[in-house]
Amino acid sequence: MKIHRIGSADWQGGIRDGKGSISTESGAMNHYPYGFASRFEGQPGTNPEELIGAAHAGCFTMALSLALTQAKLAVEKLETSAKVTLEQVDERITHAVVKRVLPEFDDGDTWATFLPLRSANVLYGLSALTIVHS
Repeated sequence: MKIHRIGSADWQGGIRDGKGSISTESGAMNHYPYGFASRFEGQPGTNPEELIGAAHAGCFTMALSLALTQAKLAVEKLETSAKVTLEQVDERITHAVVKRVLPEFDDGDTWATFLPLRSANVLYGLSALTIVHS
């Protein structure tokens, strides 16, 4: 199966005084504004890193639900967060997904179902994965 989805962005102006907007093919986001202050200075508004984190968390949570369902385990609710870090390494800016917080399971054997997802790195291009039993 091959699925294609489109996200787009536009930008007007310089890096500090400019502004841009982000849109999705589905229309879930339609010219949603972002800028330097929301990305680098902690001002209200979205930024590419939190959108990447939301996408990773959403994809990963669905994959975890699949693995649990295939193991015939009931899935009532899963909550996952993905922390995305933007850092400068060797004079280049890099994105690195560094942590996902997963739901706590009562049954320790349930984690055995999850482990194949870790070894398969469900999300391609994942630079690091730390499982945190919350």
